[in-house]
Amino acid sequence: MEHFDSIIIGSGVGGLATAICLARAGQKVLVLEQHYVPGGWSHSFTLGGQRFSPGVHYVGLLDEGQSTNELYKGLGIANDMVFFRMNRDGYEHCLINGETIHIPIGLDRFKNSLFKRFPAEEKNIIKYLTLVENVNRELQLMPKLKGWWQKITVPFRTKNFGKFALFPLKKVIDWHIKDPLLKAVLNVQCGDHGLAPQRACFPVHCSVMYHYFDGGFYPMGGGSGIIKAMTNGLKKNGGEVRVKQSVRRILVENNTAIGVELADGQKITANNVVSNADPSATYLKMVGKEYLSKKLIKRLAATKYSITTLILFLTLDMDVTQANIDSGNVWMMKDENLDGHFEELMNHNSEDGEEFPALFLSCTTLKDPSSYNGRYHNFECVTYANYDNLKSFNDQEDYHSDAYKIYKEKIISKFMNNIEKIIPGAKNHIVQVELGTPKTNEFYINSTKGNIYGTEKTLKQVGPFAYKNKTEIKNLFLCGASTLSHGVGGATHSGVAAAASILGCASDDLMIKDPEQQLRIYDAEDEKNWPGWVNVKRSDRKRRFKESVIEG
Repeated sequence: MEHFDSIIIGSGVGGLATAICLARAGQKVLVLEQHYVPGGWSHSFTLGGQRFSPGVHYVGLLDEGQSTNELYKGLGIANDMVFFRMNRDGYEHCLINGETIHIPIGLDRFKNSLFKRFPAEEKNIIKYLTLVENVNRELQLMPKLKGWWQKITVPFRTKNFGKFALFPLKKVIDWHIKDPLLKAVLNVQCGDHGLAPQRACFPVHCSVMYHYFDGGFYPMGGGSGIIKAMTNGLKKNGGEVRVKQSVRRILVENNTAIGVELADGQKITANNVVSNADPSATYLKMVGKEYLSKKLIKRLAATKYSITTLILFLTLDMDVTQANIDSGNVWMMKDENLDGHFEELMNHNSEDGEEFPALFLSCTTLKDPSSYNGRYHNFECVTYANYDNLKSFNDQEDYHSDAYKIYKEKIISKFMNNIEKIIPGAKNHIVQVELGTPKTNEFYINSTKGNIYGTEKTLKQVGPFAYKNKTEIKNLFLCGASTLSHGVGGATHSGVAAAASILGCASDDLMIKDPEQQLRIYDAEDEKNWPGWVNVKRSDRKRRFKESVIEG
């Protein structure tokens, strides 16, 4: 029987970050992944020779000295990564009721662009965005407060957080902003935490907005670019990743995790077990209720998971830049009523109607110029869905029925009706199209009800109320989107925190300072900014594509 110092279940960025930190500390580490490729929500796959990344659409705070940049340097993987800065004039494009409003890089530029469109709201814009900044700053400050004096002065140091944290986003923004369209623009990134304004936790929304104030960045290679750097970093430190390894159960003796049993019956022991799966998958499927306290069972029953998605993977044979598509994301909404859109998506069957009330569209071949073959452009288009509305498929062991195919065809048709309004003529230039459903998420990611952000990010389930890295079972730990935070950066930080919990140190202690580590960032929209090897890579891709067309 094999034995490791630590076994990590799941190779998402949280699990891989844990593994890297533990391996660098000298541990013998094994990462087990049920999918045929590592990465969890950050994995990439190919379809007809084109690459798609279902979970990574952009990353923030990557400039020199910012937190995600420092995180990748501290993990020793920055040199193996390349990012492209998305459109400086609009890394987000809001298409609301036929009007387009761009969100540019930089808070001052963002404010000025809003002043021009909403001159009557100038003072309100300043006040509201200053509040967003202050709440986020206080959020970052709270974990750092130590000692009696600092703790006793918390109410004075975090007055903005204390005043507004208990209210949903809708209430706070209604107190500051009057114009419905402006509210929609400021709330558009609700899509990045999955809650309607009337239910969204205001501090979480502040954190998301702040994360992207200085722009969005996309990894070369899509999500797999991040995963490749992390798996290479792990292997350099003696760690191991095994794919197609489904964990049937976590072995527990005397309230202590001692290893895992795989689906084929193989048992592997370890001093520590870390689960990158969500709490329900970890505790209910892999541990078992018989090993859990009544308090934890009650909490699991009350836990609500984040929203699930429908994801369209599309390749078009046309010059989409003629339709003003660029490296910026597109958020399309039929009107300013975001709460109404969420309600419609949750309470109606997904296949009903001709169009979706809201969706997200992203062109990966423009965000990652090195992936463009000179002719085809790839898109990922996302909207929300209610898992419970797929009841006819949820009860089937094999849901790939004729009814499921018909369901997918209806959803694809709805997506294309929306996309046709953004990119006229798109329907006539489809090379390939495929749909990922909540069942797809559940199958490949093993997320409860196909959730995409772990636990739902309401006030009762974030911050001090989130699941902790350390569990009630000795030597069993959690990481991932249901613990510290969600998103690529948040989940990666959660992995470092889990490793720190195992090693009995602070997360900062695991961030190794290395001046040789430097993240490479280039502007997606500025070819003159690209180094020669990017152009070579792009040219090679074009050449190979032309050769395949001739051979075909």
